[in-house]
Amino acid sequence: MNATLSLASILAEPARRRPHHLALVEGEQRITFADLWQQAREQAGALIARGVKPGDRVALLCPNTADFPRAYFAILAAGATVVPVHLLLTAPEMEYVLRDSGASLLICHPIVAANGTEAAAGAGIGVVAPDELVGEAISNYLSRSPLDTAVVFYTSGTTGQPKGAELSHLNMVMCATVNTFDANEIHRDDITLGALPLFHVFGQTVSMNSHWRAGGTLVLMPRFDAATAVSLMVAERVNIFHGVPTMYLSLIEAAANAPELPPLKLAISGGAALPVAVLEDFERLYGAQVLEGYGLSETSPTATVNQPVYGVEAGTVGHPVWGVDVEIADPNVVDRIEMLPIGEVGEVVVRGHNVFSGYTGRPEATAAAVIDGWFRTGDLGTRDKTGRVRIVDRIKEMILRGGFNVYPTEVEGALIRHPNIAQVAVIGVPDAHYGEEIVAVVVPDGEVTEQEVIDFAKLQVAKYKYPRRVEFVTELPLGPTHKVLKRELRQRFGGAA
Repeated sequence: MNATLSLASILAEPARRRPHHLALVEGEQRITFADLWQQAREQAGALIARGVKPGDRVALLCPNTADFPRAYFAILAAGATVVPVHLLLTAPEMEYVLRDSGASLLICHPIVAANGTEAAAGAGIGVVAPDELVGEAISNYLSRSPLDTAVVFYTSGTTGQPKGAELSHLNMVMCATVNTFDANEIHRDDITLGALPLFHVFGQTVSMNSHWRAGGTLVLMPRFDAATAVSLMVAERVNIFHGVPTMYLSLIEAAANAPELPPLKLAISGGAALPVAVLEDFERLYGAQVLEGYGLSETSPTATVNQPVYGVEAGTVGHPVWGVDVEIADPNVVDRIEMLPIGEVGEVVVRGHNVFSGYTGRPEATAAAVIDGWFRTGDLGTRDKTGRVRIVDRIKEMILRGGFNVYPTEVEGALIRHPNIAQVAVIGVPDAHYGEEIVAVVVPDGEVTEQEVIDFAKLQVAKYKYPRRVEFVTELPLGPTHKVLKRELRQRFGGAA
């Protein structure tokens, strides 16, 4: 392919079109697009001086500070590939990512220097702090082929070793562009809160890249805290919020003690199913419409989202975004894609400009995941005659109790309506008689007993779906993207199902 394209243009273009507009706010730092692009090009010059060549893979271990986008776009400007590293990994886990990705250098923020340095030493590669990248600015970014790999995201590895999903410059630029101008209609003077971790595909593509594609301002938050987030959004006049369901729950709780709420016009939810009751409470308190979407690392990530042009329906993830097809296939047919009729529950499959190139060094895993151009997501869902998609649950999360399929998100959505339940996660644990039994893990908000939870569930869902056991906890285990870690709950309350 003779055409050229670079994800670096996401920063380079607003630097050219509106150089003096505020690109980034982080603490006391306020950086314009021109200054941020200048800093990124200086770091790119330093990387090239260190021997980084086009196509090399450079790992980035950094929290949500200004150092992340500077280094991120420096790597891209130098023609290299970014390998974001999960901040909470142990040193051996980081070393695995460095080795598996083929990274030649690690850019490591001082706050995680201990694990990063140990991991880099184990992988036999160099390590450099962001403030040590001082060099002469390159004149512009190095051009790449649209299908060259721009970013490698490592999956969570819940069923084995994490895999590196390779996303091309075309994947990333198209997804950012479609999010900006087609799905969400972001405007150049909008201000977004960057509370989602930038090493994760949701925060990176939807919060950072999509927003800068429009030339808007990003307010970074190194660590999410609901009360602090409310104050920060008010102070900086943030009008767009992106988050996962647990963040929305926390913001609802924080609103009770907040002297003022931010002037939000739009909120985007993803990462996990957002209970309708939570969506309704957030919209009532903050006055902003919540658009729930769906996607994975392998889809850059956006595949579907509720889009006002098609009509918004709470409890669904909306319609496919521009240029993307989403269908429902038979999950039991593994060697081909066999579509199911409208309305039937099956595996969500995705095809389009957002689908990744493959897993690093794993051609067999890639071949199993992508068949005839369709990516098999591993999620169960339905599609109506208008194309609107509803996610039922992860195939692996589905509970099979006595021969009946039980989808945890449905039960969770019912239980969260109880006035004395703050948060809930529903899991399946091994059972000698039924195969699996349904357990509700509840964070209470007031006085509530196990029997009251069970009785409430009986009124909300079918007889075979309600939990037979309730466990009370003070908090649910969350990953760095604030998603509930159900595997930890299964290990704690019944062993891995």
